[in-house]
Amino acid sequence: MRTVLFREIANLGIKPVECIEWATTVIKNKRNYVLPHKISIAYGDERFFNTMPSYIPEQNLFGVKIVSRIPGRSPVIKGDIMLYDTVSGDMKAFIDGTWITAWRTAAVAAVTVKKLKKENAKTISIVGLGNIARAFLMCVDSMENHKELDIHILAYKNQHEEFIERFKEYGNIRFTVHADIKEMFGISDVIVSCVTAATSLFSDDDSVYRPGVLVVPVQTRGFQNCDLTFDRIFCDDIPHISGFKYFKQYKSVTEMTDVLNDDGFHRGGVDRILAYNIGISIQDIYFASKILERIEDCKEERKFWV
Repeated sequence: MRTVLFREIANLGIKPVECIEWATTVIKNKRNYVLPHKISIAYGDERFFNTMPSYIPEQNLFGVKIVSRIPGRSPVIKGDIMLYDTVSGDMKAFIDGTWITAWRTAAVAAVTVKKLKKENAKTISIVGLGNIARAFLMCVDSMENHKELDIHILAYKNQHEEFIERFKEYGNIRFTVHADIKEMFGISDVIVSCVTAATSLFSDDDSVYRPGVLVVPVQTRGFQNCDLTFDRIFCDDIPHISGFKYFKQYKSVTEMTDVLNDDGFHRGGVDRILAYNIGISIQDIYFASKILERIEDCKEERKFWV
């Protein structure tokens, strides 16, 4: 059994384009996997532990991800992943899920934006400027082949300044900083929220969201009023959102695996779309398996000394 820590994964030099490829593969092949409901325990001030098993038959691989949110911890949201060989029953690896959680989430969001944004979309707004937002923008930049990007962010403490500094060498990315979130949303073609916890709506007036807008709430909250008014809802797994308050009142709900496998998919130019791709453990398990393969390929034979 192998233990794989964060630094070992980070040192592999995995590129955004690889994360996008892995995320796309999992989304397209979702129906080939076994994905039970997650078990969630919530307590205290927005604290939780989620246990999420998954099975990839063609790889003889079973995995479990345990993700927790603990305010004050760094990172606030943390995951641990265990991989098992389903033939031998042996545990293959215990893998730190911090890197995987950030990049898997970002890559899935980027694939979602690429597929569901309207054809002439120009402005992308990002709320919550942590690691997932950084990884998301790097994935989008890669998917768009480094063309000019018009990115709008909200001024909050010094986070917006640090975010811009992180991308100072990306000459193709133009940032606009806003003091008012409704103003920012009002000019946005795509809105991505990477806020780890939202206790209220970002805007109680859904008319602020323009026709054709795509909203991707990575952490699900803050846009619940849009559930009842947006034209179409997309998700990575219907059972995982079936407990949402307004689920039975959705006008339309479609899984992303159906979108990626439909060459004739058309999103509608004026449809307002909400994409609840909240993350399913099979994505993490697949990423972990690819990382374990990479680590094993990189192993060096070392001389044995007594």
